[in-house]
Amino acid sequence: MSAIKTIKVTVFSSLFCLGPYRYLIRTAVLGLVLLSLSRWALVLWQYDRVDQTDMLWQVLLQGIRADIILVGLLLLVPVLLIPLASVRSLAKYWFQFSYLWCLSALVLLVFMELASPAFILQYDVRPNRLFVEYLKYPKEVLSTLWFGFRLPLVLGIVATVALAWLMRHVFRLGQCSVKQWSAVKTIGIWTLALLLLFAGIRSTTAHRPANPAMFAITADAMVNSLVLNSAYSVLYAIYNLKHEAHSSEIYGRLPTEQMLKLSLDWPWLQSYSFTNQEYPTAHWQQAIKRARPLNLVIVLQESLGATFVQSLGGLAVTPELEKLKQQGIWFENLYATGTRSVRGIEAVVAGFPPTPAQSTVKLSNSQQHFTTLASILKNQGYQTQFIYGGEAHFDNMRSFFTGNGVDQIVDQSQMQNPLFTGSWGASDEDVFTAAHQQLTALHQQDKPFFSLIFTSSNHEPFEFPDGRIELYEEPKDTANNAVKYADWAMGQFFQKAKQSDYWQDTLFLIVADHDNRVYGDNLIPVEKFHIPGLILGADTKPELLKTLASQIDLAPTLLSMMGISSCHTMTGRDFTLDNTSPGRALLQFEDYFALMQSDKLVILKPDGNSVEARYQPGQQKLSLSRHAVPQADKDEALALVQLPSYLYREQKNVSTALCPEKLPAN
Repeated sequence: MSAIKTIKVTVFSSLFCLGPYRYLIRTAVLGLVLLSLSRWALVLWQYDRVDQTDMLWQVLLQGIRADIILVGLLLLVPVLLIPLASVRSLAKYWFQFSYLWCLSALVLLVFMELASPAFILQYDVRPNRLFVEYLKYPKEVLSTLWFGFRLPLVLGIVATVALAWLMRHVFRLGQCSVKQWSAVKTIGIWTLALLLLFAGIRSTTAHRPANPAMFAITADAMVNSLVLNSAYSVLYAIYNLKHEAHSSEIYGRLPTEQMLKLSLDWPWLQSYSFTNQEYPTAHWQQAIKRARPLNLVIVLQESLGATFVQSLGGLAVTPELEKLKQQGIWFENLYATGTRSVRGIEAVVAGFPPTPAQSTVKLSNSQQHFTTLASILKNQGYQTQFIYGGEAHFDNMRSFFTGNGVDQIVDQSQMQNPLFTGSWGASDEDVFTAAHQQLTALHQQDKPFFSLIFTSSNHEPFEFPDGRIELYEEPKDTANNAVKYADWAMGQFFQKAKQSDYWQDTLFLIVADHDNRVYGDNLIPVEKFHIPGLILGADTKPELLKTLASQIDLAPTLLSMMGISSCHTMTGRDFTLDNTSPGRALLQFEDYFALMQSDKLVILKPDGNSVEARYQPGQQKLSLSRHAVPQADKDEALALVQLPSYLYREQKNVSTALCPEKLPAN
């Protein structure tokens, strides 16, 4: 027995007591084991999705590669500082530092993996940049977690603490010699350790080190995220934040002249003159002639995708919207540009195309002088306002709007005696009550106005007042019930609006910012970008618009219908000029960008490659082509995603742009 014990002690000492590497080695072993176990658990949970890709073993094996990258990154700092362990006066502090660092790294790793299932349920992907962005809003996030994900939150915290306690004891297992190494031995092994660490982090001998795009081995974005681990996914997202100005370059790069030529080479832009050398997308848009321009009200509905609209193939939970669609221009094939509210705001209010970067609502160079409907209309003498039931600072909306043409912000702090307040602020009926009061007052001033109304009741954890609707399902707090309530509240508002004095002078747009949960086993879940859109009010005649359309087409169309001729930089389509020729939609999903025309998509991937796919409405799965994408098609898509990055970076999307034909005479 003593011999066996001696062998065990020898093996343990050889593997886990290598001088100053004792905690680093244990961290590496524990980290790789825990990450593999977590991936196995997630794969079993999502086995049907993984099995459909026929890449189970690739997912698991490539996952180990991703885990080695993460462990290498976590150990980089302590490994770089190992020479300090050879200094007698610093050795003690070195061991304390490495112990605390490594234990903290493992706790972070465990916490992120435990947070993954709830995040996947909500976003159909591992924690990513959204995880980072939401950390800026602890009040809203904590409230949502407590009321919508209380059990996973509590279990996650308890499990993290328990595993941290267990790992602390594992770290202290066995007796390790405290004999100090010589400087020669320390530096020699340190050099070898650095080489191994460098190789593990780089993970390839190719020109560029490995990145998440290299692990996109299937056509299912969620399965691709399982190949990664959550800590690596979030760390890479944080790293990418500082490269956002050049974000479109992950797909490739076209010369500026070629990019501009392709971006403006669309049928609906051919009648415009782009002659301002300083602002290449600036052009004069001639609107419908009216004796007096109309007011504009945009109702931006939170998470109201086609999923919830029966006539678009969804559930029967929006009866009020179905009634209203008979009274205006109904967009049957309208697609959102992204999956976040700020992306919807960017597209609808600014007519700005999407990029892999954060929405321009949140970026620093777009907080002033950025083209929006508000800035255009303010220059035309309109009073402009934003009405929201929550806190307007959320997602940087207050800064973006006030810096770009919005005169008045009406948010939760100004809602007088709201009937119901949830995690995300005052209920939709309170928002619409405030909106009706505001619009009535503005109309009485006999000045044109623009009002953006942004709802929030249809947001996790789906809180709304009792007794308003007949529930679609039990329990009460579900997305389907929340949508039905939001639809009811909107219906009440339009009943009042039709009886008001401002109705005959006002154009209304009802549109979603995005769908509620973007998920699916497609590289880009196109069906979850399909949203309703309806223009009504004033003298609008009923019309069914079947042409493929994007959110960025709405602003130019509204300006024309309002009777507002202007010089602006938006490149969307004015459907009053042509509503029959084929359209296009721009879709940004995670790190993928797609140009959709008819049933064809050209999808750009972050490794510079591209793929062609086919899609039909109602289709659950994209049909990916095995043939290479023609270079002309790839360049066409690349130009459209490069354009907004260029306009933002070079600050050429300004609201003060002038068209040469409208310059003042000398």
